[in-house]
Order: sequence, then C-alpha cells, then structure tokens
Amino acid sequence: MGDAHIMSSIATPLRDDAFDISDAEKIELIQGYFEKIMHTLGLDLTDDSLRGTPKRVAKLYVNELFKGLNEKNKPSMSTFENKYQYKEMLVEKDITLYSNCEHHFLPIVGKAHVAYIPNGKVIGLSKINRIVDYFARRPQVQERLALQILNELKLALNTEHVAVFIDAEHMCVSSRGASDQSSSTVTVEYSGKFKEEKTRNEFLAYINNKLK
Repeated sequence: MGDAHIMSSIATPLRDDAFDISDAEKIELIQGYFEKIMHTLGLDLTDDSLRGTPKRVAKLYVNELFKGLNEKNKPSMSTFENKYQYKEMLVEKDITLYSNCEHHFLPIVGKAHVAYIPNGKVIGLSKINRIVDYFARRPQVQERLALQILNELKLALNTEHVAVFIDAEHMCVSSRGASDQSSSTVTVEYSGKFKEEKTRNEFLAYINNKLK
C-alpha cells in the first residue's frame, strides 16, 4: 500500500482482542513505547520538560484522541417520538470536528454538517454533535468517517433520509508531502430523499447560507 490513500472497510479495523486489556494497562504500555521513540530520536528524557511527555502522550491517546475506538464511550442515542409532527429537514451545521489520519497519525480538523428528515423519531441536537465526535475520535479516513456517521444516524432514527457533509484540513497534506496549507478535503454521503436533486440542493443551500 505504501503512501496510497486507502479505506479498507466502513468499520474501523480492530483486532478481536482490542479490549482484552484495560485503559490503564494501555496507558502504561504506550508510555513505554513512546519513551523508546523519544529515546531513538535522541531526546534526553531526564530533562524536566520531557520527563513526563511519554505518560502525557499515552493518556492523550487512550482518553482523548482515540477514545472513540472503545464502544463504552459511545454516546447514548436516545430518541423521542415526533410529537410535533415535524416532517421537514433538520440540519445541524458547523459541528467542530477533530480527528487523526490513520495513515500518518496527524490531525484532521474541520466541520461536519448533518441533516435528516424525521420518520416518527427525533433526536436531541447535542446527540448529533456527540456522535460526530465519537466516530472522529479514532484513527480515521474521512470517507469512512462520513459513512459511519450516516449509518449510525440511519439506525438510531429509523430513517433512510440522512446527509453528512464534512469539510476538513489534513495535517498530513499541509505539514508533510505536498505541504499545501490552503487545501481542504470534502466528503459527502447521502441516503434516501437526499439522493434527490431538490432535497440535496436544499441541504447544500442551508449549510452555505444561501437559502432565501
């Protein structure tokens, strides 16, 4: 594969024994591995500024950056009966997104815009933000991230009518390789009515503030 940009599956590739050890054990192991990386790079781990870095990085990986790997951190997707009989599009836009590229473990930073058309159920607005963050907090490919968010909302809301639009900057593009600091990557997934041109254009107009 080399430097090829590849998404091997919609599901995040995880071993069957991924959670056989506790988070505390993972932190201890990663701390040791990162000490070796720093030592190999020639850094002096007795320096006051660097001494605590391996443990800080290990805790960051397990408790923050990659906490979305563990299903125990998945937000509850409680839904409510659509008592208002709201049948139009609901759009949650400009959701801040932080993730990490699975090819170089460098940051992906951007915005997600999510929409759905209710089919008897609605969901609290903050739950949409939380589900975006949950799937972002793992080593990712942006195409997979869009699909994972879309499929989770389809399942939770029992509706086919979902759209996910992600616009993000990749540090693996801006800080290495091409070193292009002005580009961003857009991935879009539509299902149900959002595959129809009229509905899709309405969604795009909402997120671009062009609807009159």
